[in-house]
Amino acid sequence: MSSLPSLNADAFAADPARLADALRAHGACWIADWPSRSLHDGLRDDLRRLQSRGELAPAAVGRADGRARRGDIRADRTCWLDDPRCGAPARHFLAHLADVRAMLNRTLFLGLRSVEAHYAAYPAGGGYARHRDRFRDSDARVVSWVSYLNADWADDDGGALRLWREDGAPVDLPPIGGSVCFLSELEHEVLPARRERLSIAGWMRRD
Repeated sequence: MSSLPSLNADAFAADPARLADALRAHGACWIADWPSRSLHDGLRDDLRRLQSRGELAPAAVGRADGRARRGDIRADRTCWLDDPRCGAPARHFLAHLADVRAMLNRTLFLGLRSVEAHYAAYPAGGGYARHRDRFRDSDARVVSWVSYLNADWADDDGGALRLWREDGAPVDLPPIGGSVCFLSELEHEVLPARRERLSIAGWMRRD
């Protein structure tokens, strides 16, 4: 397996433009220990609250007329963070992503106009087949973001995000301890896990 350039949370906070440098050079970057522990825990608690109330919906694949639920392709249940049922941690997270979007526009001139993100809960044994976040008939999604909300994850629990870099080398990122930002044109997949897997998936979009 190959690896990704990485930042820790302190380096990211001190100089977020280093993320832009990594995207420009490698198409992806790992940010260790971000979001902060307090925000991480608040987001996980918010997701659990929604889950306990049955507010998460089965995710679909495709878009427009081709949109469909395909559990054999994608097994997660989701809730968009801008949904009024979500709590304050979701709003704080979206505000952070909006700041990252503004920074990437200043440094990479990507024309990003908006941010969207949702909670994602994968059941044990569930995954998401290899795909691109950028649809074939739309280039609106430019930058993808995944933040993990799991605790006490063991190596043999599985559930890694397998990211296929621009050079074709795979990178496996266990679902704990940080976030990954990557270009939406890169192929990736969620490998099945032995236990429930919690995360946030987000996208920075242009018109």
